[in-house]
Amino acid sequence: MGRNTCEALGDYCAGPNHVLPTSRTARFSSPLGVYDFQKRSSLIHVSAAGAQTLGEIAAALAYGEGLPGVP
Repeated sequence: MGRNTCEALGDYCAGPNHVLPTSRTARFSSPLGVYDFQKRSSLIHVSAAGAQTLGEIAAALAYGEGLPGVP
């Protein structure tokens, strides 16, 4: 942004690129970036005590959604 920010700076050294969402998809999509070329995974590790606590919370949330566990 601004009068000193020429397009070439963005193209070659400032970070942004020209691969932008088209056909009005910029309303919900971002420009192409590094994360588009990486596989991301989520990992969790829960202790026995943590599982007990989180299990009670998860059960309450599931019950609220109408998804009770097997009696």
